[in-house]
Amino acid sequence: MSKRTAYDRDELGHTTTKRAKEVDENLPYHQLKEALGAQEEKNDVSMVAWWCHPKDMRIQDNTALHHASELTQSSKKPLVGLYLHCAADESWHGTSPARMDFMCEGLAIIQKELKELNIPFVFLECEDRRKIVPTAVDWMKEHKVSHVFSNYEYEIDEMRRDIKLVKQVGNDVHVSIYHDQTVVEPGTMLTGSGKPMKVFTPYFGKWLDIVKAEPELLDLRPDPKKQSDKIAKELKDLFGTKPPRPGKDKQFKDEEDRKRIRRLWPAGHKSGVKRMVAFLNQIKNYKATRSNPAKDSTSRLSAYFSAGMFSVREALQKVSDYNGGSSDFTEGRSKPGVYSWVREIVFRELYRQTTMTTPHTSMNLPQNLKFDFVQWEDDEEGWKKWYKGTTGEPFIDAGMRQLNHEAYMHNRLRMNVSSYLYCNLLLDYRRGERYFAETLIDWDLSNNTQGWEPSYTVFNPVSQAERNDPDGDYIRKWVPELKDVKGKAIFAPYERLSKEEFEKLGYPKPHVNWKQTKQRCMERFKNDMSGVEP
Repeated sequence: MSKRTAYDRDELGHTTTKRAKEVDENLPYHQLKEALGAQEEKNDVSMVAWWCHPKDMRIQDNTALHHASELTQSSKKPLVGLYLHCAADESWHGTSPARMDFMCEGLAIIQKELKELNIPFVFLECEDRRKIVPTAVDWMKEHKVSHVFSNYEYEIDEMRRDIKLVKQVGNDVHVSIYHDQTVVEPGTMLTGSGKPMKVFTPYFGKWLDIVKAEPELLDLRPDPKKQSDKIAKELKDLFGTKPPRPGKDKQFKDEEDRKRIRRLWPAGHKSGVKRMVAFLNQIKNYKATRSNPAKDSTSRLSAYFSAGMFSVREALQKVSDYNGGSSDFTEGRSKPGVYSWVREIVFRELYRQTTMTTPHTSMNLPQNLKFDFVQWEDDEEGWKKWYKGTTGEPFIDAGMRQLNHEAYMHNRLRMNVSSYLYCNLLLDYRRGERYFAETLIDWDLSNNTQGWEPSYTVFNPVSQAERNDPDGDYIRKWVPELKDVKGKAIFAPYERLSKEEFEKLGYPKPHVNWKQTKQRCMERFKNDMSGVEP
């Protein structure tokens, strides 16, 4: 097991805050833009490649693929899809078995869709993550690729990969990279002083204004055009490569797990569309029910967004259609539920801007670097109880059990279980962040790191449950030991039942006292972060 796949605190591995600040001051994104801009124009077209990455697994509304197809149509030259699988890279990043299987299924679907368009989709394998770029470049040169198209990935490793690509292909291959994960381009949302916006509320307000004024931002990219039978015949040796399979450390526990997850999360663009259409039939109730995990009224599209099987752009266009053809998603001017759902989607956009403009967040460091000076506890019993869902706090345990069973967790619970881990247990937040990465089907580095960003907010799991799961239905579903507990005792059975009643449940008493550990957390944060200079 590599260091990056271990949960042990000593092996979480991250750079110094000094180095983090140096990286932030010399953005990899700016370096990549400079490298792309320094390329010589290449008018001679021989073969064009679309390099598909793990966040744009679709042929529909795909910016890079559209531009690649346009070039091949105008030049009458061949187009080839390319995907490079590196199991070591997936291990390094912590991709879960559920997400890995979801991706492999999605890739097989893309290969079939492209074959119907006479476009081969080639899969390459690479054992050493340091050789990802050389492996791709060797293939491009072998097949006389003149142009390669891809979409931006904003994490630091992926930015550095693309910088290496541009430098290693030299003048042999022209590289074009497009913004595709967001509606509004990351890095363009600036404060009055010209700095990237970091606070959500003003970001959201500005985003709403832009999309209202520029509805064309929601226009979809055309699908790639079908290639001629003649070109397909020329490329016949490139059809039929086998899609990648999950690595040894990305296997489901058993076949039952695999079947259950596949039923919950069928792969592919069509499944994303189907889920979006179903959600629009209930979006009017979204504002009232979105924080109640028992209602299960969220769209459950996050896995499709994070793998790029369904674009945010297409989702918002469908919402616009539902909204009477209007891209005015402001509160009071849009149909019920629309404003609240779009608000959640825009968090994704801000998170990508933050990842791009604050790259140290991709380096196992908090956005607020002062939190790196906090001395965390070594409560291994508490850690095991947390990830197994046996902390004695029903709302926390319900969330973790849902995660372990569905490879997914309602967002209200994500906030609660993370707060409990790093505030009440005072365990390094990076351990929880990593556990999410290695368990969630919808893991996304930008969302995950910023969702786990430590703060002074300490969620009370009892009051949170009373407010958001008022009938206790979510707790009863996922913590069956408590299914027969009546009334408000469901939220805190240890405190609200007699000793005899509680012991009959077979449910653990709370691992820590919430009130006492909240005080400990506040004092620890204050003492450890006071006066430090990252």
